[in-house]
Amino acid sequence: MVDEQPVLYSVEGAVARITLNRPEKRNALNAAVIAGVKDGLRQASTDERVRVVVITGAGKDFCSGADLAALQQIATASVAENSEDARTLLDLFLLIRQIPVPVVAAVKGRALAGGCGLATACDLVLAAQSARFGYPEVKIGFVPAMVLAIVRRNVSEKHAFELLTRGAEISAEQARAFGLVNEIFADEGFDNDVARYVSEFEKLSRSAVALTKTLLYQVDGLSFGEALETGADVNVIARLTKDCQERVAGFLNKNRS
Repeated sequence: MVDEQPVLYSVEGAVARITLNRPEKRNALNAAVIAGVKDGLRQASTDERVRVVVITGAGKDFCSGADLAALQQIATASVAENSEDARTLLDLFLLIRQIPVPVVAAVKGRALAGGCGLATACDLVLAAQSARFGYPEVKIGFVPAMVLAIVRRNVSEKHAFELLTRGAEISAEQARAFGLVNEIFADEGFDNDVARYVSEFEKLSRSAVALTKTLLYQVDGLSFGEALETGADVNVIARLTKDCQERVAGFLNKNRS
């Protein structure tokens, strides 16, 4: 049955939707969920119709982090097994940045631990007013090690330290103040507001957005001069794309008329 799949994938118009589908487990992460999200991202990446991906959770919560079975495996697994397991999440976080289209987290309810990491790994985060965010790993002696790299790129050092070492849940408003959330919408009508927000990508150049996304994350490790040089190269590539040439021509013709 479709509703028994741990992750659902669908495309409507220019929007691909990836839904974590374990509402009875608060959409907790396990190997099947992580694999399903990766599969959805790869499908969206190669589908020319898709301009944006939305990741959301079925039921009341976005994602509560690793499920109990996964935590039990961590406690008894060997070093090699733990390393392999950790890399599955690492690969997911990398894939989100590598695919050419924007990936948007639509967060209702709680996004905690690895679930919060999944949300903040996305290019954009849209939250319901009542949504809650947090990295409670330290409470069970665990370290939010990989998500730290994401958090540190989104918020100040002081805010990152507070979020990662205190393990507290914060509201959507606090998350936006910290820099983790882009927009907050009312709980009622949240899905419609998300649909309206992401529909804007349908009007934009797919190639231009893809090049911008790649460049934005590429300059993280570059000096200012290197970033400008890389930007100049991308500028040239953009000028040569069919999309840019057609849109510029259309713009010029419109002005002439």
